Amino acid sequence: MKMMFASDIHGSLPATERVLAQFTRSGARWLVLLGDILNHGPRNTLPESYNPAGVASALNRYASSIIAVRGNCDSEVDQMLLDFPITAPWQQIVTGDRRLFLTHGHLYHPDNLPPLTSNDVLVFGHTHLPLAERRAQALLFNPGSISIPKGGYPASYGTLDAGILSIYALDDNAVIARLEITP
Repeated sequence: MKMMFASDIHGSLPATERVLAQFTRSGARWLVLLGDILNHGPRNTLPESYNPAGVASALNRYASSIIAVRGNCDSEVDQMLLDFPITAPWQQIVTGDRRLFLTHGHLYHPDNLPPLTSNDVLVFGHTHLPLAERRAQALLFNPGSISIPKGGYPASYGTLDAGILSIYALDDNAVIARLEITP
């Protein structure tokens, strides 16, 4: 089952439209949103074409394919605009003998892991930095940010396909990082 991951949209309509176009082309079954969907937050500059209502409208067309978690910039007011739930602080997806623990990254993160096994994947956002890394305690995967990338990285998103976690640049699909998670 192919999944696509996007994080830290922060209300950018052009970034949302680009990631939705990639999602449509990808053939992925699920679009996993890792929080900070509509609002830019007090520490961030306004992203390109800030339009939270437009982002909500665009995402709502894909509501039946979206799994989402709440970011530190998401609120109950945001939920009123969205046709899919965003208020859970974390979700879990089990595929075979592997668990994907989905969270934004402000509560659970590499320095504060939930109970995981070395076979599990912590999938998180929040830092706006792409990461695909194997550690003794768990696999770590952060697709970066589609609207306010940091650390000199381009806007990016991630996929899980055929046991490989990949991070791609949003605009040209260049591979930023890749991690095989099958034994």
